[in-house]
Amino acid sequence: MERRAPAVGEQAMPSVFGRHAAQLLPDAVYRDLVATLFTMSAPILGFGILYALVGSLVYLAWPDQMVLVLVGLGAVVTLFRLIVIHGFHKAGGVSQAVSALKSWEKRYALLTYGFAGLVAAINLRVLATHQPLIHLATVSLIFTFGAGIVSRNAGRPRLCLIGQSIAVVPVAVGMLIHAAGNQAYQLHGQFFILEAILLTVVALMSIQSVRHLYSSAVEHLTAKHDLAKLARYDPLTGLANRLLLRDAFQKAILACRGGNQIAIHCLDLDGFKSINDKFGHPTGDRLLVEVARRLTATVRSDDIIVRLGGDEFLILQTAIQHSDQADLLARRIVRHLSEPYLIDDMQMRVSVSIGIALAPTHGRDLDGLMQCADRALYRSKAGGKAQIHFCDETGIGQPGRAVA
Repeated sequence: MERRAPAVGEQAMPSVFGRHAAQLLPDAVYRDLVATLFTMSAPILGFGILYALVGSLVYLAWPDQMVLVLVGLGAVVTLFRLIVIHGFHKAGGVSQAVSALKSWEKRYALLTYGFAGLVAAINLRVLATHQPLIHLATVSLIFTFGAGIVSRNAGRPRLCLIGQSIAVVPVAVGMLIHAAGNQAYQLHGQFFILEAILLTVVALMSIQSVRHLYSSAVEHLTAKHDLAKLARYDPLTGLANRLLLRDAFQKAILACRGGNQIAIHCLDLDGFKSINDKFGHPTGDRLLVEVARRLTATVRSDDIIVRLGGDEFLILQTAIQHSDQADLLARRIVRHLSEPYLIDDMQMRVSVSIGIALAPTHGRDLDGLMQCADRALYRSKAGGKAQIHFCDETGIGQPGRAVA
């Protein structure tokens, strides 16, 4: 799963905090990173309760209507954050289209920014109290919010940067302005200047942590999906392998009802060995890649193309009503694969022989169906090039039919 490298003359890769950084991520990695945002119901609820408790204590010690308003807004924003998480999962979670995931992420981010604003607002409000204990309680909300956003949302660094900035910058500026005002007690201004500096430094350190955590997460998730792809796809042609075939067949056979059938096409190239021996394996590999490309262009998007190994391929044709549809696809494959190939400025030809088994007509077990199709393929190879055979329960195929 490769990320696109910048071409010559392109701008360098944007910062992890840039608006367009996510566009360079593979979709599978983006899905995993976004998914973590919507597993945070408990921490969000917990921080909402903590905000309400601190606000209530502040109000008891310093009765101020604005503090009550902020507590109420905190409860409302917390409720909406939980509703968004519930709605995300109800809508299908990470299985949704990437465009839908981006829309959900935007809603999540806006509500996070809203709560960051409430954290800043209550800190700015209590600056007027000149009561250190009250101020200490509200400042603890900033550190708690910052620690939470870094640990939970590092996979979305732009969200962390903006959230931290909203919570910290106004409060730090407010402290500096407050420090320049009336001195309530000795060293009053100096303590507030120091506190503003500490808030800013901690926020900057948190942002650096986000950068590191994000880079590590992207590398880990990219490697995980690369390994998963290698386990399920052929590295030469990019086609599915046997592992993916089994998964796809199980899903297809479970959905096979109402007269629908599945066709298993076993393909073997005619004349490939002589080309491989004459021109070498690199040329043979390029020919196989071109065969894979033609197969992909021939079948439906719902059908699965598998490279079994060497010059052997398999097509899983799903949701057909009659064997004639399998026969029609096989004939089309033979025609397309038998056309000339231009490899390394050399024209060469191969053809293909095909054996076909049908499920559930010939069984519902993949291994048995592949053996049945392979026996039919053997008869096709024995009868000459570019032929098609169906297998039946007795193992006696229909007469071979050459396809020009």
